[in-house]
Amino acid sequence: MTDPAPDFEQSVVSGVCLRAADQEPALSVNTNIMNGERLTGGLRSIMVVDDSASQRRMLAMTLRRHGYLVVEATNGLEALRFAATQSFDLVISDWMMPEMDGLSLCRELRKKKSNAYLYFILLTSKHEKEEIARGLDAGADDFLVKPVNGTELSARIRAGARLVALNREIAHQRNLASDALSKLQTAYEAIDRDLRQAKEFQHSLIPKRDSLFGPARVCLGLEASGHVGGDLVGLFPINESELGLYALDVSGHGVSAALMTARLAGLLSAQSADQNLALRREKSGRLVPRDLGDVLHEMNHLLLREIETDHYATLLLAVLNLRSGKMQIAQAGYPPALLLRKEGRVQVLGCGGMPIGLIEDAEHRSFGAHIRSGDRLLIVSDGITETMNPDGQFLETSGLSHWLKANAGRVAPDVLPQLFQDIRAYSGKSRLDDDVSGLVLDFQR
Repeated sequence: MTDPAPDFEQSVVSGVCLRAADQEPALSVNTNIMNGERLTGGLRSIMVVDDSASQRRMLAMTLRRHGYLVVEATNGLEALRFAATQSFDLVISDWMMPEMDGLSLCRELRKKKSNAYLYFILLTSKHEKEEIARGLDAGADDFLVKPVNGTELSARIRAGARLVALNREIAHQRNLASDALSKLQTAYEAIDRDLRQAKEFQHSLIPKRDSLFGPARVCLGLEASGHVGGDLVGLFPINESELGLYALDVSGHGVSAALMTARLAGLLSAQSADQNLALRREKSGRLVPRDLGDVLHEMNHLLLREIETDHYATLLLAVLNLRSGKMQIAQAGYPPALLLRKEGRVQVLGCGGMPIGLIEDAEHRSFGAHIRSGDRLLIVSDGITETMNPDGQFLETSGLSHWLKANAGRVAPDVLPQLFQDIRAYSGKSRLDDDVSGLVLDFQR
């Protein structure tokens, strides 16, 4: 839209330059109909404020003739009343008026909160720099010295039209940004609800965090660094004398890691024994554990061949004989288990192994261990052992071993909550950088 180009004749009538009736129009007006309103050069409406009726009417008549919507006010107080119920793009006001002068009117109008910018021109006979400075301090945008020169008035109106149009565009873009932000907020809230539900689902995979199986008391713990994570610990009863344990950690964080964790946990389900890869059923119908090295090999094959993902996983599987205390353990890149002996010595079980989901021909082998009455087994994810303190030192297995011995007197249900709390203190952060999970088994026969 082009700006209006007023071209007032240079003659002066009552202090305002007007065109002669037989000359060309004083304004080159760009007038459109949009949403039922006349828009002239980006300006919708102008208020002319002057206690001189002749000057006010002459100026208003000229502006109306060229497409502007004009409201006349006799002084500042009347202008304020009009502004309370109407919106104006531009105000042309005399400085010296009774009851309220132009300077006070400008200050009051600037106090009004509005998204649209109001361009304010003061008509004045004042030439002093100090007076001009007062006008600028009051919020005036421009000045016209009486008697008004038509060409100068044209230029002032064009400048106002440009600023008003720019402000209108900024307001439009701000509204678009606000709408976009509102939509993003709605989407975020929906995602947040889904993530909270996903968190509830993930925690439902650990239905009971403190369980007793004969001489074994098993406590489980899980905390994700976000809503959901890739860590999980669990167990599955096998038969009257054997108990299966697992701890897994899928690479990465968030929803995709949590989905992969749930998928792998389903392969070790306690509810569907016939779907559990770690179990086989004898001809008699009795469930018995498979070789855990073979189980990891099969899970590795499944992850590489049948599940399309960029994730890999570390895993620790164990089967405990509740009668003898003998254990079968297999490790796939998961931190080694720690066995706190009754006499206070810590034994490290395992040496790492290759994660599943990386190499097709990775070898995984099971090994044996023996837990005795009074011993405590601790299995934790690398979110614990790889916690770093402010000095850049990792906790590692050695630090965890010291912690385990120092907290030997705690009852099993209190071990993991205390460990998670101490890990935060060690890191110096209130929020963990990685998911953490753990399993504590006390054996009392």
